[in-house]
Amino acid sequence: MLTFRYRTAAGIVEATADSPEDFEGYELAIPVEPPEIWGAGVTYERSRDARIAESDDAKDLYMHVYEADRPELFLKDAACRRTVGPGEPIGVRSDSSWNVPEPEIAIVLGERCEPAGVTIANDVSSRAIEGENPLYIPQAKIFAGACALGPAVLIPDDWEAPLEIRIRIADAAGSELFAGETSTARMRRTFPELVEWLLRANPVPAGSVLLTGTGLVPPDDFTLEPGHVVEIHVPGIGTLTNPVVSAEDLLTTRRSEIHV
Repeated sequence: MLTFRYRTAAGIVEATADSPEDFEGYELAIPVEPPEIWGAGVTYERSRDARIAESDDAKDLYMHVYEADRPELFLKDAACRRTVGPGEPIGVRSDSSWNVPEPEIAIVLGERCEPAGVTIANDVSSRAIEGENPLYIPQAKIFAGACALGPAVLIPDDWEAPLEIRIRIADAAGSELFAGETSTARMRRTFPELVEWLLRANPVPAGSVLLTGTGLVPPDDFTLEPGHVVEIHVPGIGTLTNPVVSAEDLLTTRRSEIHV
């Protein structure tokens, strides 16, 4: 079963569907508004290799994280200040020369912080900043429009069944710049394992979301820029589509809204 939210003149409405085709034509809203969004890193071998390549001084660090029992976990957002839904713009930092989308499966936590559903996430990241120094990861991961969720939440019949993840990036004219696909079958860690580590000594509120890492990384000569459009598709969940703008522009808009 899928749950989704859509906009009407009277406000946002919650609904259920059997397949992504059932909510085609709706003006979709973000399917959940988590109090906290957490991220997990280096959970796929491809991500490990990419992180090593971006930072020659940190080869042992990323290799150790990939092979260690304890995963990399970080706070991505709180109160949805930096998170958007389907069709809304994601941001890239102007002080980073290398920005990438990171297509991921996100676990939605239930009332007891148990895995209650999954959705698609885009963990937008500034690879140049993290590559300069791994201690800069908060600046590489946390900024305006740095996360997108949607288009719906899937309640899996089988939590162990692999999920396919596909990405397509196009320019403003619609020409394809990059496309790729992977599967959660290639993950180094399991969903329950990541959730268990997240909750250790950590008062995570119910309804929070955990991004589970990426196994899809564009080529090193590619950088995400304003005007691009990112589409992430997971069969059974649908397609999360977001245009790209400057994070600084989003920040200016957000501050204007706050002071209205």
